[in-house]
Amino acid sequence: MTRFRPCIDLHSGQVKQIVGGTLSKTSSDLRTNYISKLPASYFANLYKEHALNGAHVIMLGPGNEAAAQEAVAAWPGGLQVGGGITADNANLWIERGAEKVIVTSYLFLETRFSHDRLEAVLEALQYDTEKLVIDLSCRRTGSRWMVAMNKWQTLTDIEVNHEVIRFLEPYCSEFLIHAADNEGLQEGIDEELVSKLGEWFTKPVTYAGGGRHLEDLDLVKRLSNGKVDLTIGSALDIFGGSGLRFDECVKWNEKQTLR
Repeated sequence: MTRFRPCIDLHSGQVKQIVGGTLSKTSSDLRTNYISKLPASYFANLYKEHALNGAHVIMLGPGNEAAAQEAVAAWPGGLQVGGGITADNANLWIERGAEKVIVTSYLFLETRFSHDRLEAVLEALQYDTEKLVIDLSCRRTGSRWMVAMNKWQTLTDIEVNHEVIRFLEPYCSEFLIHAADNEGLQEGIDEELVSKLGEWFTKPVTYAGGGRHLEDLDLVKRLSNGKVDLTIGSALDIFGGSGLRFDECVKWNEKQTLR
C-alpha cells in the first residue's frame, strides 16, 4: 500500500530542502529551496504526532550529527537515519534511537560495490537485516539508472535493475531511492523509474524526487501497483512550498488505511 513518507534533510546542521543534483564540494553550486528556522526535533515530533512511521533523516555532509541525534531523541525507534553511515557507527545510531540505518556510499570502494562492506555493516548490526535500509539513489544515464554516491555526485558501477535488487533484498528490510536528477526541482516524478520499482521490488521501497502535488501520491500508487511509497519535501508547506499541505498528505495516508 503506497504511503506518504516524510523526511528531515540536514545540511550544515540545519533542516533544509535543496536541489539534490547541486550537492558538490563547491558551496557556490548549491541551490537551496528552503532553510527552516525550526530544529530537527520539531519535525520529528510532528511526524510522531501523526504516526508517520518510516520517515528518514538524511545527513548531507558534515556538521549534522547533533541535529540528527536531536531528531532521534525526540522520536526513539521512529526514524531512519542515513548519511555517513558505516560499519563503525551503524549500531551507534541504533543505540541513539534510530529505528533503522540507511547506507549508501560506504557500500562502495572507489566506485565499485563492496560485498565485504555490506557484510561489515550487517555484522555491526548483529546481522539484524530489519535494521538496515539500502539506499540505491541514482541518476539517469540514457535508458539506465546508475547508483550515485558522495552526495549523488559520483556514479558507481551498479545499475538499479531487477537483477541487482534480487541480489540485495536478502540483506536488508527495505530500500530508499532518491532520483537525484529530480530531487528538489518540483518538476514531477520519474514515472518510468517508479513503474520499474513497482515491478522489481518485493520488499518495501520509498521513492523521492520531484513530488509536487497531492496527485503525485495517487500517481505513484497507480504506477507501482501500490508497492512504492513517496517522499515529498520541497513542495510541502512545512518546508516553504506551495504545492501541497502537510495535513493533506496525512489525510491521504489515513484514507489508504481505511480502504
